[in-house]
Amino acid sequence: MPTLLAVPNFSTAEAGPIEALEEALSAGATVLDRHTDADHGRTVLTVAAAPGPLGEALLAAAEEALAEIDMSEYRGAHPAVGALDVCPIVWLRPEQRRTARVVALELGARIGEAGVPVFLYGELAATAARAERAYFRNGGLAELWLRMEGGETAPDFGPPLPHRSAGATLVTARPPLAAFNVELEGADLEAARAVAAGLREAGGGLPGVRAIGLLLSSGRAQVSTNVHDPLAVPLARVVSAVRELAAPLGARPVEAELVGLVPAGAVAGYPADVPIRGFDPDRHLIERRLAAVSD
Repeated sequence: MPTLLAVPNFSTAEAGPIEALEEALSAGATVLDRHTDADHGRTVLTVAAAPGPLGEALLAAAEEALAEIDMSEYRGAHPAVGALDVCPIVWLRPEQRRTARVVALELGARIGEAGVPVFLYGELAATAARAERAYFRNGGLAELWLRMEGGETAPDFGPPLPHRSAGATLVTARPPLAAFNVELEGADLEAARAVAAGLREAGGGLPGVRAIGLLLSSGRAQVSTNVHDPLAVPLARVVSAVRELAAPLGARPVEAELVGLVPAGAVAGYPADVPIRGFDPDRHLIERRLAAVSD
């Protein structure tokens, strides 16, 4: 069976829950990468498996997240509404698209049966307004709870209100994207937010780019992005745009990081003066990582 990827995002940076989540996933899938960020309050795992085992492994991890993570204690800087906050099923070739969609829909239904409301986003969204994760995340879990309670927003699967501890989960199927963060020197939170506003597609910036500005515990400002088509908009272009937007504010990009894996084409022509922290092509490029575990 052809391999699919999944990139579940969990709202925790604590070692105990992360170990339990990895163990749950490893029972049916290969864990390719783990990225934990204490400032974001988030752990992103990249896993690979055939469609059937992948769905089972993700359901096991969703149930583990329900048991291990309490959203009432969430203090991360990254917007989140659930213990298993986001779970995209990722196809690598166009012919896998339909299979990925089926896996995503089946997983959403089963997480709903476990007592956690599930919202479909991206190309699986019921309406154009629900395609963006921000539609559900704006205002956090408390705001989503009020909207669900008032009947404004209903889940695609599961109960009509968030789970008391696990919140809600967002599910989709999509091709690979790049979760890419750029750190700025000489910028405060306001400047980072201004750069993010100019960078994202909704603000007239790069196509398919979503961005928010954050302040890290180190004191450095960060522009956190999702690049929906990193082959059409490679990371070098993102850095160039950040550089242009930051310069009038007296700031400049100095370092970056990848969250998870990217296609090799995403790093073509990448500038040496904004190094990607800890970057290893064998670990962070999808093609190389999959080849390594297939050997």
